[in-house]
Amino acid sequence: MAPMRVLVVEDEPYLAEAIRDGLRLEAIAADIAGDGDTALEMLSVNAYDIAVLDRDIPGPSGDEIAEHIVAAGTGMPILMLTAADRLDDKASGFELGADDYLTKPFALRELVLRLRALDRRRAHHRPPVREIAGLRLDPFRREVYRDGRYIALTRKQFAVLEVLVAAEGGVISAEELLERAWDENADPFTNAVRITVSALRKRLGEPWLIATVPGVGYRIEVDGDGADRG
Repeated sequence: MAPMRVLVVEDEPYLAEAIRDGLRLEAIAADIAGDGDTALEMLSVNAYDIAVLDRDIPGPSGDEIAEHIVAAGTGMPILMLTAADRLDDKASGFELGADDYLTKPFALRELVLRLRALDRRRAHHRPPVREIAGLRLDPFRREVYRDGRYIALTRKQFAVLEVLVAAEGGVISAEELLERAWDENADPFTNAVRITVSALRKRLGEPWLIATVPGVGYRIEVDGDGADRG
């Protein structure tokens, strides 16, 4: 099984560090966020397998972080930590999208067992890695390789490439890319798609992989006959 990376959102520094050190001994990588704002920032930058959320934290609450994770649609499991063991607290946590629950104080061993169980379940729902024209795109880990070489992409470039790869050489219009890779507030008359595709094409390098079909849209070159750079 691939190594697990966990975000621990906990505002009690001693507890957070004890969890992090204990998880490391179990070969589970853990990052700590001491408040809601830090948690949101770390979620936007790093790819985590599981989030461990204390509900009662400064800034945006654990509940708000959970809502953010669920809305992002990545399917990242959430394990809630709480000092309250009342049943209605658990019910509201599950309604928010929590996958599991631990009441403080808890044994580290139990946390490890629950994380491993969530990770196994998550692995079954993992979106498949796609390979096309020498590209290998892993939607779960948000990684792209071309001919075995890792390529760093922005979130937007990754989203655009994901749509193009899924089309398996079919043409995707700029409008469709805007609809699927941007949010609903995107201006349909901007050059955002053209600029992003152009930057993405340069990141992927030569020979050019993304063809422009004039007046229609974009597609991945699967036959290797060289793409129009327009």
